[in-house]
Amino acid sequence: MLGLTLAHRLRQQGKEVTLFEAADHLGGLASAWTLGDVVWDRHYHVTLLSDSFLRSILRELDLDGEMEWVITGTGVYANGRMHSVSNTLEFLRFPALGLIDKARLAATILYASRIKNWKRLERIPVADWLARWSGSRTFERFWLPLLRSKLGENYRKTSAAFIWTTIQRLYAARRTGLKTEMFGYLPGGYARILERFGEKLRSEDVDLRLNCPISEVAGEDGRVRVQTKHGESHAFDHAVVTAAAPLAARICRGLSVEEHQRLESVLYQGIVCASVLLRKPLSRFYVTNLLDEGLPFTGVIEMTAMVKPEHLKGHSLVYLPRYLPVDDPFFDTPDEEVREVFLRGLERMHPHFTREDVLAFRISRIRHVCPLSTLVCSETVPPMTTSVPGLHLVNSAHILNGTLNVNETVQLAENAAERFAQI
Repeated sequence: MLGLTLAHRLRQQGKEVTLFEAADHLGGLASAWTLGDVVWDRHYHVTLLSDSFLRSILRELDLDGEMEWVITGTGVYANGRMHSVSNTLEFLRFPALGLIDKARLAATILYASRIKNWKRLERIPVADWLARWSGSRTFERFWLPLLRSKLGENYRKTSAAFIWTTIQRLYAARRTGLKTEMFGYLPGGYARILERFGEKLRSEDVDLRLNCPISEVAGEDGRVRVQTKHGESHAFDHAVVTAAAPLAARICRGLSVEEHQRLESVLYQGIVCASVLLRKPLSRFYVTNLLDEGLPFTGVIEMTAMVKPEHLKGHSLVYLPRYLPVDDPFFDTPDEEVREVFLRGLERMHPHFTREDVLAFRISRIRHVCPLSTLVCSETVPPMTTSVPGLHLVNSAHILNGTLNVNETVQLAENAAERFAQI
């Protein structure tokens, strides 16, 4: 979505644009795939009413009017049981925390939602900040399992800006005057969005090159040479590399030592994410957060708590993500072993679940997904315009005061397009 939005805006500026995509389809992390007899998103996504940048693109694609909006439930698995925390009353009844702990937790979230100067938070470790405001019991019982589920042991290197960006997204609706934040999806999922976006770009005469992985980008005779792994070479006045920072460091030639160091120093989390198509739902919760230890995945996202079953052929779709450091050996675990340990985890959580309910099971592995908000990362972020004339870098590491989601990605592309308008 970053590259597609950039290509769209640069073409609107009158520039001739060629877009190279390594895969045989558009979309990257937002791409779709086939699961049994259903075509849906490869990873879980949700659109908020307040996602103004993404919704602007959807309006240009004549799709925003087809969005379906719902209020979803949130669950927590703690002490071997499922608990609903979908409203204030249910939160007050949540047995895993005492009343004082809940009060401090609520005060922490409210305080974070009102902080304006996020840069001072990136100098404070997230664990220190949360323990200070929520108390040690709430941190150990509530925050630490959630941090580990998303960040693993990298939470020790992550700043308090991480939790600030997460809370800011949750409060986005209230800041825009909406009474309730609703979750939305497009019937047909991102497959429809990406198909329409591809049609839009082709109608604008953007040259889309699929199945074209890039091996090298370098300056040459005042231009930028782009070399594909198929042996093709192309020259352009400018090139924008949107790959993850460490991947960009591998293909970009001629960068300074400092530029390489900045790219390589961006710390990423990857994901092993299972998509499970079921005969019937597991629960009524869109998201179930996990506080108990020993589960093989780091959350449960049940799309059918948001998406009408008729859009999924009457089935239920569940995502089981496991966030990992990029070098974690679990990335190389065989599919059958991942399937076995993940299904055992579902059996532990949901006694009514049986493996006969499983209609399809597919696994996605992506090593570079989320750049982490490490301490003072805004001071070491790689520059967008490099020392190589005509070579530019735009990737998720440049999202400094937001979480990684499609809306923030589109916003990053919009800001970069404005920056490139004068070149």
